[in-house]
Amino acid sequence: MASASIVKQVDIRNRRASFEYAFLDNYTAGIVLTGTEIKSVRQGKVNLQDAYCLIHNDEMYIRQMSIAVYTEGTHYNHEPLRDRKLLLTKREIKRLTEKLKDQGLTIVPIRLFTNERGFAKVEIALAKGKKLYDKRDSIKEREVERDLQRERY
Repeated sequence: MASASIVKQVDIRNRRASFEYAFLDNYTAGIVLTGTEIKSVRQGKVNLQDAYCLIHNDEMYIRQMSIAVYTEGTHYNHEPLRDRKLLLTKREIKRLTEKLKDQGLTIVPIRLFTNERGFAKVEIALAKGKKLYDKRDSIKEREVERDLQRERY
């Protein structure tokens, strides 16, 4: 009889990305982490604010994603801002490489979460930067939605 271990679900979102970019395609990728990094992720100490993805030698990496240093770690602790490899299929990487050749497209992480098995996953999106008037439209839609919520109560 195996005991089921309860894994705390982590769900960290990059809310600024949806304001700055319009998403075209979404992908879910595994992420290569060291021992103390996954412990910090499970504590929710991750910042996706300035993070972006790049393709180098047919492999995808996430850059500028900050995972805080694990407080219980020893001198073997990880570097908070190191580049981390993302696990995507060759077909997905090839498709993204082709689409990145278009002007103004980038790959941004939208969300970091743990699945039911406790593995850390990153949801990334092929995105196009919004213009100033698009951002104004987003603000206007958000305010209209907020006003509607207030009227319901």
